[in-house]
Amino acid sequence: MRSLQRRVIIGGLIWAVIATLIGGIALATIFDQIANRRFNEILNERHTQVIVALGDTQSPQSVEAAVTDPAFGRVYSGRYWQLVGENGDVFTSPSLFDAVLPKNMAATEAPTIWEGSGPNGTVRGIRERVTLVDGSTWTVSVATSLNALAVERAEMRRSVAFAFGLVGLLGIAGAGVLTTVMIGPLRKLGADVRNRWDSENALIPDDYPTEVAPLVKDINELIGRNRDILDRGRRQAADLAHALKTPSAALRNELVVLSQTVDDTAPLFEALDRIDAQIVRSLARMRAASAENAVHIRTDVDQAVQRIARLFRSLPEAQSTEFEVSSFSAAVAIDAQDLEEIIGNLLENAFKWCKSAVSISVEERDGLVLILVEDDGPGIAEEQRNTVLQESSRLDTSVPGTGLGLSIVNDLASAYGGSLELGRSKRMGGLCCCITLLAVGRQTDAAPAVTA
Repeated sequence: MRSLQRRVIIGGLIWAVIATLIGGIALATIFDQIANRRFNEILNERHTQVIVALGDTQSPQSVEAAVTDPAFGRVYSGRYWQLVGENGDVFTSPSLFDAVLPKNMAATEAPTIWEGSGPNGTVRGIRERVTLVDGSTWTVSVATSLNALAVERAEMRRSVAFAFGLVGLLGIAGAGVLTTVMIGPLRKLGADVRNRWDSENALIPDDYPTEVAPLVKDINELIGRNRDILDRGRRQAADLAHALKTPSAALRNELVVLSQTVDDTAPLFEALDRIDAQIVRSLARMRAASAENAVHIRTDVDQAVQRIARLFRSLPEAQSTEFEVSSFSAAVAIDAQDLEEIIGNLLENAFKWCKSAVSISVEERDGLVLILVEDDGPGIAEEQRNTVLQESSRLDTSVPGTGLGLSIVNDLASAYGGSLELGRSKRMGGLCCCITLLAVGRQTDAAPAVTA
């Protein structure tokens, strides 16, 4: 399943990177143009200063004293001027020391920007041919090292990278926070839907943003339809049970009447018993199939145990059997009718095979509820325990019954994410049937089997 929040964050990250790169490159280009323009403007000012000094003094030898910029007097400072006369005479600033600027480039009466080699790297300069009052002509060149421009550009780019990186991080963080805020109503909706089955109240669309409200209405309708389908299915199963049990009871009454005149009716009664058991088993499966799609089912174990225990105490065979009931209040995620079906089948099996004692107890362990039904009968051998859980399996045909009781219990427990474990009762010596069911509030795919 893909996360909307992850999608938005990743999308925001990609967009932030693209926007940062495009904006950074564009801003760096603009800053480069600004730095280049400033460099040329300063260079032009220095060039004008040298020309003015030459024009005022009318003597190339006096230009050094007239130019006030101290960088022209420091050797290889990166700022240079040079005067070349018509007869080849060359006068340079002290900063050039023993070097000269390139002289093989043509000069014009208009200032011309050029780039070439200097004493300590590439320089950019302005060259112009100037005619003095006395008629002499001089080629004036003023140059500045490009190292300073490169340093300024690098510093600007670092500043732009830092600023846009910070903006990008803030944008990503903002996208994460904004996404969390936007996803909040959907998370609240998920929690409300999970609790909807407990409260039996419809979701209120006005409690959610306008964009989510139509979804809330659809969910209300869907939950209502789902509940109706489940209820209808269970009612149909109950109606079917009644419709099948009525003719079965009538048929059994006819067999009773027939048995008064015919001796060999035992096979007929046994066949009818098996039909009734198959009906009960199929109906139990239908109920379980409907209930396993429902959520937040809650049944009190103690009430179910006490109700079934009172029923068995009233049976004639229970009068000579010591019946011990030990329970406590615990809730399990199973339908009440199905829980009573499980307990009833286990107690019926225990009373059928016990010698003189039957026990039922309930305990809770690690979020699971364990229902233990024990007896002092012969028990079931370990290699035969899986066999009795299969459909139509009977280990002893001399005892009346269909052999479907434990199979029905196993089906119902599995349908609700539980399990049935058969073992030897350490306390009573006979069979111990341990039903493990999910306690209310625990959500998992299947409950682990617990050794009886």
